[in-house]
Amino acid sequence: MTWTVALDVAAAACLLTGALLALIAAIGVLRMPDLLSRMHAATKPQVLGTVLVVLGVGLRLRDPSTVALLALVVVLQMTTSVVSSHLIGRASFRAGQVRHDLLVVDELSEVLDHEEPRGAP
Repeated sequence: MTWTVALDVAAAACLLTGALLALIAAIGVLRMPDLLSRMHAATKPQVLGTVLVVLGVGLRLRDPSTVALLALVVVLQMTTSVVSSHLIGRASFRAGQVRHDLLVVDELSEVLDHEEPRGAP
């Protein structure tokens, strides 16, 4: 077995695993009971699935400029996913779309109770 065949097999395994994780994320979004659980199901396996798909593409193409571009895609995906899920979670909490009976720890309610309203002097 040559190195190219081994890299192709590793690329195929990464692509299939990444696609499976993306499918699991989609099923989790449909099956979870509340917004925060759906966000967790959408971000965690989706980001790992994206990383595995990009790794599989990088292993298959083996071009240094393409691999550098794919690394940038991974970094941006990991950064924007964390920030956007955090902001969506806070906005949904403030809008009252979170089921408080399912929360184990609720530190945000204490912070929001002490904040002044935006229109207050």
